[in-house]
Amino acid sequence: MNQIEKIMRMAPVIPVLVIDDVHQARPIAEALVAGGLKVLEVTLRTPDALEAIKRMNLVPDAIVGAGTVTNSEQLDAALAAGAEFIVSPGLTEPLGQAVKRSGVPYLPGIATPGELMKGLDLGFTHFKFFPAEANGGIPALKALTAVFGHCKFCPTGGVSAKTASDWLAIEQVLCVGGSWVAPKWASPAEIETLAKQAADLAG
Repeated sequence: MNQIEKIMRMAPVIPVLVIDDVHQARPIAEALVAGGLKVLEVTLRTPDALEAIKRMNLVPDAIVGAGTVTNSEQLDAALAAGAEFIVSPGLTEPLGQAVKRSGVPYLPGIATPGELMKGLDLGFTHFKFFPAEANGGIPALKALTAVFGHCKFCPTGGVSAKTASDWLAIEQVLCVGGSWVAPKWASPAEIETLAKQAADLAG
């Protein structure tokens, strides 16, 4: 089992986090970890994202990665901030090669058979299926797994608390990515409750 698969198997849901206020980073991470979700994806969509990764790394047992990484410059910045894994919305050869040189666990985004084949050519077998719902949902992923059954997936984008278990029922799906476990309106206590509910999906 490779490193990215170990990370994907740690919990059924990887929280996809957009951190607008760096002061919220550690409390959010503490709540998610307390609820049973140790693998946290901080998207590089806000100015505070890199600092949020640093602060979340201070939380015991948290495994903090960077999402929405689109080029090698962002990769370098994420690694410098302490990101333990990398997630990208798509896959380019320059980014794929840069990640391979770094040795960091990586989950590249794919939406089509051609993109998946490019990933295989680069040596990757574990992928983020994105955007999951907009790209045809469960029927689309099942069509891919029928051809590429040896690949493993983390569907992300439109996955919800109501649909997560349906995605997880697919043999090749190791986890799903979702933002519902840490909505912007929620307190740390509410986030912990949502995390516990998400962690229970593994059962």
